[in-house]
Amino acid sequence: MRAIRGAITVEKNNYEKIKDSSQKLIKEIMEANNINEEDIISIIFTATSDLDKMYPAKAIREVGFQYTPLMCCQEMEVKNSLEKCIRIMVHIDKKISKEKIVHIYLKKAKDLRKDLIK
Repeated sequence: MRAIRGAITVEKNNYEKIKDSSQKLIKEIMEANNINEEDIISIIFTATSDLDKMYPAKAIREVGFQYTPLMCCQEMEVKNSLEKCIRIMVHIDKKISKEKIVHIYLKKAKDLRKDLIK
């Protein structure tokens, strides 16, 4: 089992923007790591408190993740932290070395883990 991290910021707190950003993030993670839904054990999402118009997990269900366990949590609030941000941890069942995992950070979230961006 391995875990893939990622994050994306959302321009505006509305249903469509959260949906589009969540779907873009999971799509890029899957493409970059050459995985499909069958490889995914579960996904945990967090969102900052300023994103409250849609659950990121619901956006993923809409693209077909019907049987994959998904969970949404609220990101802990830290002073001066990144706003309007969705973070993700994807647990996978695939033989891949930790060094070869591609973690995806998009938009303003690129600044979160510059050390992981390839």
